[in-house]
Amino acid sequence: MKLFMIGFLSGIIGGMGIGGGTILIPSLIFFTTLTQQQAQGINLIVFIPVALVALIIHYKENNIEFNYIKWIILGGTIGSIIGSLIALNIDSSSLKKYFGFFLLFIGAYELIKKE
Repeated sequence: MKLFMIGFLSGIIGGMGIGGGTILIPSLIFFTTLTQQQAQGINLIVFIPVALVALIIHYKENNIEFNYIKWIILGGTIGSIIGSLIALNIDSSSLKKYFGFFLLFIGAYELIKKE
């Protein structure tokens, strides 16, 4: 039941476009015996169906700006290859700290940004 709730919450967050990994990865680390790399790998697999459903819904609502897609996909693909190679070569405790710092930075930015 615990894993179902983790998946449910990350699915809601992912469907909103925020990124379900912000819930999924820390939850898997805290509530299971998985390493950071394993949690990130699971996040990538879980991301596929969640993103597909969200994409269909956002497409139907005309929330996709097609002019940006090509460059974002290209940059994201190159960045994911580099990031994956880096993550595989960093020990799990350091990667956990870097991920935590990243989440804190994004959270602080969201609190102070002006709209």
